[in-house]
Amino acid sequence: SIKTLGIIAEGVPEQQTRELIKTAESKGVGMVGPATVGGIKPGCLRIGNTGGMLDNIVMSRLYRPGSIAYVSKSGGMSNELNNIVCRNSDGVYEGVAIGGDRYPGSRFLDHFLRYQDDAGAKVLLLLGEVGGTDEYDLIEAVKSGRITKPIIAWCVGTCASCFATEVQFGHAGAQARGDMET
Repeated sequence: SIKTLGIIAEGVPEQQTRELIKTAESKGVGMVGPATVGGIKPGCLRIGNTGGMLDNIVMSRLYRPGSIAYVSKSGGMSNELNNIVCRNSDGVYEGVAIGGDRYPGSRFLDHFLRYQDDAGAKVLLLLGEVGGTDEYDLIEAVKSGRITKPIIAWCVGTCASCFATEVQFGHAGAQARGDMET
């Protein structure tokens, strides 16, 4: 049976996305995307185009596991995360770009709870962006003790508060509508 579904396509209509999420949840199937480049578990599995071309996979040592587990909204930035992590640690244990659409099939917390229970993931890394409040759910999980592993978090686009009107930062879900989303 299918355990996880990855939807790489961008521009999936929001109503259709909500229906896909509801169907996946009813069948107990995890969903990554839409608008994801996929995910990678070095030495094991690669879904989509995560990690980029072969030369980048080799340069980022994505052919062998490290101990850093990350979740990113941005696919392009997740490829840069692979490079940064490989240059400053023992490498990527697992990484997933959840996609930046308004209705993602999975959220930061879904993956971080999974990483918390995985002994191979030693340090958790989050790359968020303005729009939405999912990062706050992760903070609450840390405060409540559900997540105890060290976390490094960076939210890009926090300059949104400098603009007088709503700002679109590239992803459909990256529209900052208030202070909680910046």
